[in-house]
Parts: sequence; structure tokens; C-alpha cells
Amino acid sequence: MKTDNTLPYGLCETLVPGLRRVLAPNPSPMTFHGTNSYLVGTGDVALIDPGPDNAAHGAALLAALQKGERISHILVTHAHIDHSPLARSMAEALGVKVYAFGPASAGRSQQMQVLAATGLVAGGEGIDADFRPDVRLSDGEALAHGDWHLTALHTPGHLSNHLCFAAGDILFSGDHVMGWASSLVSPPDGDMADYMAALHRLAARDWSVIHSGHGPAIPDPAARLAFLIRHRNEREAAILARLALAPATIPALTQTLYAETPPALHPAAARNVLAHLLDLVGRGRVIATPEPGLTALYSLS
Repeated sequence: MKTDNTLPYGLCETLVPGLRRVLAPNPSPMTFHGTNSYLVGTGDVALIDPGPDNAAHGAALLAALQKGERISHILVTHAHIDHSPLARSMAEALGVKVYAFGPASAGRSQQMQVLAATGLVAGGEGIDADFRPDVRLSDGEALAHGDWHLTALHTPGHLSNHLCFAAGDILFSGDHVMGWASSLVSPPDGDMADYMAALHRLAARDWSVIHSGHGPAIPDPAARLAFLIRHRNEREAAILARLALAPATIPALTQTLYAETPPALHPAAARNVLAHLLDLVGRGRVIATPEPGLTALYSLS
């Protein structure tokens, strides 16, 4: 995966009238070139995903405003450390509120609550455990001000508190849908059953473009959503085919299924394998011995 920076940090890009993007300087194998922060509207604007706790990025967001403009609302797609930490300091400095679904564990399924209680800890981008919105948005709730109108869509899977935001037929997808890579689903914060359900929900809508949390705009949303659904179904089928030969552990499955993936990314890949297995256990297709988790032995039911 390409992670070198080809976009200018700190500069504002006008994507279309009323929509600007500023790239945060936090490139990594998990964030691609960095986190995309979006300014929606003119005059009183909405800021979607302030990004990591980086003062230079906060200054760049303020510099992107035109004379007489201000950030009136701060919206957060989810509580990962590359998306949410800057929200609190900016909100306090500007005297505005932060809007999101809830803290990082909000929306966690019963299966994932049980796993979290056993001590399973997610890997990946890192949880912003201190994140608390001022206003909690429910699924389907509309937020409008000035010349912009956004609707919150609860899309758990990558993280249980994940929201996408719809502006008509434009979707701000956070990390649920990206063009440069598929999303990490890392239990107990990530949930494959929820992730797939949300993908199918998004695929049922006719979007003109998707603006994600990382990488460029997705100009053919239907094709990308279909690919992501197909990719996950193929991964599930590969897991079932491997288990049909013999029971296996997560390390063995990861080594087989991700043989062409750089070894440095295998820990993240293993979390995706775990997510698929937990989904299959929940649907009664796979058995975990002695109990579901990273060290279990998995076999077909």
C-alpha cells in the first residue's frame, strides 16, 4: 500500500462550491496520506472530522475559512485517534459543540460487549477513550444550519460509534468506505456482522460521490460498495474453505489467506480474520474451542 505523501498538508482544497478539504499530516499504513477533514457549507460551516491532536492542522482548518466565516458545528464520524482528538480543543476554543453518535463504545453489539468484558482489546488505529460528544446524534437525525444540511447514518462495524453523514446524494463515509483500502474491522470495537449490514444499507442508496476519511473521493460509489461487499464475501468463503480441510488457529488462517500481504500488516489482517470468525460463530457456521477469541481453535460446525 502506498503511504508516501503526494498532497499538500495544511492547504485547503475546494472540491466543489461549499465543500473544502484539508489533509492532516498523519500519514501511516493505516491512514494512507493522512486524515481528511471537511468544511461543509459557507458562512457558518460544519467541520467533519477535525482529526488528530495536531495544533498545526487545527490552525490550517481555521486558515481555510474565508473572511466572515466561522466553524459553527464540529461533527465526528468515530472515536479513533486519527479522527476525533482535535475536536475537543477546537470546540472549546471556538465556543461550539461536538456532535457524534457517542463515546467509542457506544453502539457495541451484545457479542462484542461480552468479548470486551473478557479482556479482549482491539488493535489498529487506536481508540480515543476520552472522546465524549456534547450532542449525541441518533441514526437518521438531521442537522442543518445556514446553507448546509447533513443527516447522520449510524454505520457500525469499523467502530461501534461510527457515523456517516449524508448531504443529499453526497456521502461522507469516514472509515467505513474508502477507495484506497478496505476498512479494518477489529473486535471488540469492530464488528463484521454490523459492518456488512451497514455496507448493504449504504449500497441501497444512489450516491453521486463518496468522500472518505482517507484518500481521494470515490467517483463511482455503487461499484466501490459492490466491490467491498464482494471482497468480504470472498474472504469469508476462503476461511470456510480452509476450515473444511482442518480446524485452524487465527495465525494459521492469516498466514494462508494473507500470504501476499506484507508481514508487517499481518497483525491487522489477523484482526479481520477474527472479525470474520466471530461473525461465523454468531451465525452458527463455525465453532470456537474453548471459546471465541484470538487463541481459539476454529472448526466448521
